[in-house]
Amino acid sequence: MFTGIIETKGIVARTERVAGGMRLEIYAPDFGRDLAIGDSVAVDGVCLTVVKFLRGAFLVDVSDETVMRSTVGDLRQGGNVNLERALRLSDRLGGHIVTGHVDAIGTIAMRQSAGNAVQYRFTAPPEVREYVIEKGSVAVDGISLTVARVFDDGFGVIVVPHTETSTTLGDKPIGSKVNLEADMFAKYVQRYVRVYTGQDEGESRPARRGLGDMLKDLAEGR
Repeated sequence: MFTGIIETKGIVARTERVAGGMRLEIYAPDFGRDLAIGDSVAVDGVCLTVVKFLRGAFLVDVSDETVMRSTVGDLRQGGNVNLERALRLSDRLGGHIVTGHVDAIGTIAMRQSAGNAVQYRFTAPPEVREYVIEKGSVAVDGISLTVARVFDDGFGVIVVPHTETSTTLGDKPIGSKVNLEADMFAKYVQRYVRVYTGQDEGESRPARRGLGDMLKDLAEGR
């Protein structure tokens, strides 16, 4: 588990395609001092396992499934990535519970100043949008963000200057791909509501209704 509070940015030192996926070498000398082989690390919001240390860097293996479902396959040597170590039970939970299991890939659709902060708009596919609500939480490239607005094709957030400078978000141009992870608790609630209302689990995803609509039906006794 993670919190979505990015600890530092690392540098992609090497990418290598291997049988069954790829291997990444991430240079982050200070960050890596507190890691051990087998530890979980969120790299741009993707939960990966440390397999080796090398000259101030650590290596992680990435499965084909993860390459397909995230932006990890697009990483190139010299690029920056967001890094976060796994949550300790004694740590402060500054963001929200993040699993590091990416739901889908979205894109940066807009960025503009909003006072002393920056307003972002992201496009997101249905499998993420159905869990997004205003004032709820969402992880973007592993960053815990609060949803400010919900749109038909995605959502908007307000990013404070510290998040802009301490993560890779401000470095990415409009149109860049980002990893999206919906709130885990929203997924459990929707699953419970579907079972409670007797909805067919075999229903195609585009036909499935969002959590907000389902809760409204329950409140109205439908």
